[in-house]
Amino acid sequence: MKKRILLVEDEVNLLDAIKLNLDMEGYDVTVAIDGKEAVSEVNGKRFDLVVLDIMLPEINGLQVCEYIRSKNKEIPILFLSAKGTTNDRIEGLKMGADDYLPKPFDLEELLLRIGILLKHGSRTNDNTVSEQVFQFDSNVINFTTYEITGIDDELKQLSSREISLLKMFVERKNTVVSREEILESVWGYNVYPSTRTIDNYILAFRKYFESDPKNPKYFMSVRGVGYKFCDSK
Repeated sequence: MKKRILLVEDEVNLLDAIKLNLDMEGYDVTVAIDGKEAVSEVNGKRFDLVVLDIMLPEINGLQVCEYIRSKNKEIPILFLSAKGTTNDRIEGLKMGADDYLPKPFDLEELLLRIGILLKHGSRTNDNTVSEQVFQFDSNVINFTTYEITGIDDELKQLSSREISLLKMFVERKNTVVSREEILESVWGYNVYPSTRTIDNYILAFRKYFESDPKNPKYFMSVRGVGYKFCDSK
């Protein structure tokens, strides 16, 4: 899946130039031209990186950064600013930014810094399943053959969608995952089925893996948020 970047910049020519280069690098870029629009985008979508100008209309970049950090401690934030003194950089980093690039800057340097931040973010947040087979108690999931052995000890063949969803839960085990994150991760950003679809998959997983599906201990609902796969390993 493409890395998704929110680019916030009110200078239209610079915005277009940066977006063009990011598009050419294969990123999925969303743009905002003021702080209010940036906050709206952050509230409605998930991003892998935010490139954020400081001197913005409506809400300035420092305030946007503070807002993002109140919601998400992990997402990398790169400040762009014409304010390039040491004190300006210190203030930006204190607000929670991961990097600070003064204007004017070289586009190649910007792309390099973005690449580094994205790699760092992936190392921080990625618990990618490397094993072909994952076991919890007597349950077994084979991510290569799409087969499972569940509570009834019978070998079952699952769909690719079911396996993708199980893999995501295993990678994020013991962490609450919102319905929106699940939909985006498994179905894709532009194809959103009903959240009821996820509920149906979870019910199926409970039948496969739970000794008492009505009182699950692995696939837990978190009211108003999403789901969590619980595993003590």
